[in-house]
Amino acid sequence: MCVSRGPRRQRRARRRRTGRIPGAALVLLGCLPGLAAAGALVLCARGVEHAAEAHAARQTAVTPRAAAPHFATRPPIRPRAAWLDDDTRRPQPPPRYDDKVVAVFIHHTDSPNSYDCAETPRIIRYLYAGQTDARDWDDIGYNFLVDRCGTIYEGRAGGPGRPVTGAHTQGFNHRTTGIAALGTFTAGVPVPKAMTDSIAALAAWKLGLADIDPRAKVRLVSSNSLSRYPSGTPALLHALAGHDDAYRTTCPGAALHARLQAIRELAARLQGRT
Repeated sequence: MCVSRGPRRQRRARRRRTGRIPGAALVLLGCLPGLAAAGALVLCARGVEHAAEAHAARQTAVTPRAAAPHFATRPPIRPRAAWLDDDTRRPQPPPRYDDKVVAVFIHHTDSPNSYDCAETPRIIRYLYAGQTDARDWDDIGYNFLVDRCGTIYEGRAGGPGRPVTGAHTQGFNHRTTGIAALGTFTAGVPVPKAMTDSIAALAAWKLGLADIDPRAKVRLVSSNSLSRYPSGTPALLHALAGHDDAYRTTCPGAALHARLQAIRELAARLQGRT
């Protein structure tokens, strides 16, 4: 036989406010029939469960979210087939790849500026022949070439969207992409806006694949002492740099080099950065 003594009114009021199950109530549960007691315990358990869920929701709401990656749209790129024909093609080994691209080097091709853009494929074939014949390279060194009309061409083989190891910047060909502006851009030479806009779009896309800010600086390691840095030396360089930042050369020309900061800013905006 179960006996329960009635508590005082004030104690009952306190218990109603706190929502706690008093000891006497636990004794009373023991006196209820089995199903009734089980039902009462389920109701209590649900109350505790809902309270826990609400607490978890509040915790989730204040958890900081990771920053979204900054990608850019891939610009139109004309394939190698647009300039490389069977008569010009040389035998070459399979492409080599890095794990990602963290920097872009800007070049000029040191070729005439007064060309019609319809002539671009012929000019690229000429550059390819010079690098594979006279220099005995296995392919054109630049990953991409951009003409005065802003048309982008795939250069070195391996796939535009992949981190192809180029042959464009002595000591810093790994984890980088080489973009060549078709022409000669020494001091005082006008640099076409269509060209710089396309360079920015291409750099924004390539660097965005690794979520690299074009305005940032990145750490690269020299692989060749013919560069500005002895082999094995770490170098802090612009993510969008000129050829002359890493190698003793006048490339990409003073006029184009002076435009690099504006190109970085545009590339960053194209990635959605502020």
